[in-house]
Amino acid sequence: MVLRALQGALAFLTRLPVGGDERAWNAFRRTPVAFVLAGYVVGGFAALPLSLPLPLSTVAALYLATLYLLTGVTHVDGLADVADAAAVHDDSTDRERRRAVMKDAETGVGGTLAVVLVLVTLALGALGTAGSGPRAAVAIALAAEVGAKTGMATLVCLGDAAHEGLGSALTESADATALLPVVVACVPVLALAPPLGVPAVVAALLGGPAVSLLVLRWSRAALGGISGDVLGATNELGRAAGVHAGVVAWALL
Repeated sequence: MVLRALQGALAFLTRLPVGGDERAWNAFRRTPVAFVLAGYVVGGFAALPLSLPLPLSTVAALYLATLYLLTGVTHVDGLADVADAAAVHDDSTDRERRRAVMKDAETGVGGTLAVVLVLVTLALGALGTAGSGPRAAVAIALAAEVGAKTGMATLVCLGDAAHEGLGSALTESADATALLPVVVACVPVLALAPPLGVPAVVAALLGGPAVSLLVLRWSRAALGGISGDVLGATNELGRAAGVHAGVVAWALL
């Protein structure tokens, strides 16, 4: 069951040729912990360039290239849509207006700005991570990815869907009790922390869940609940926050 759920998660969250089918999708949507398990796979592949003996700027660029070759741009598109909805200011209480903006195929100024800022922030974080040394860099990047996926799982377990669609398909079978295996699945990443690096890995891991709680609060007020776009935005924001949290903790602790 878990392996099939992981297959469904990888088919949904990445471009890896895992051959996901309807059974895998159904297993995934009933198993929030599969988000976290997929985070290990994505984070493991994406972090590999950070171990290479290359200039820091090159390593950081390869990290971003590998990451988006693996995951595609679906989550980035969700970030752009959510940012466009957040930029609506003519009537801050109009949920229908915000949801309509999210469905618009054209990306507005808010979405463009958000994508650029998050990508630049992630690139700078990757550069800082690479400067911490190969082992620490890989551990922080992996923890940030697992944390980002944990943030998505947190939304699924605690949130309600804003409307019928991807959000409702994922939330209807999950509740707060499903968070326990999600938390347990995060523990192994701590074993990869270098000596004296546990605080950095913990900080990187917590970035995603912290962002998800903020996004959950905003989405309930602004949209009436979560959606596929909200999940994608949480992933992108949580990863960037996790990488920077890990770098800051490594430098200060």
